Amino acid sequence: MATHSHTHGDAHRDTRWGVFALHELALTESVVAAVSERLPGTRVVRVRLEIGKLAGVVADSVRFCFDVVVAGTELAGARLEIMEPAGEARCRQCAAVSEFNDLILLCGCGSADLEVLTGNQLLIKEVEVG
Repeated sequence: MATHSHTHGDAHRDTRWGVFALHELALTESVVAAVSERLPGTRVVRVRLEIGKLAGVVADSVRFCFDVVVAGTELAGARLEIMEPAGEARCRQCAAVSEFNDLILLCGCGSADLEVLTGNQLLIKEVEVG
């Protein structure tokens, strides 16, 4: 297992749970801030996100970061649900549309020249209050 040093500006941070990207931490902070700003003073029970498989976001890292980020906020104790739909892309060479579950986009014809149609989204789909 590769480890990364814990220096300023480092793209990753070591924890006893594994390595998580600071990118996901920043995204999670943005989600929590957006919900808090839209629903000030409201008790949030559940947040449902949609993170497409082609979004370049590690859903497990977002799950880990969520509990840390919501501590001490109006979202403390809220459940996080993440839907991870597959992506679709159209080949610019043969026009075939294919489904993808990772960021390696290669058409069956061998071309890597694809246009992403879906799967690169990160959306707050639902917030349950109670």
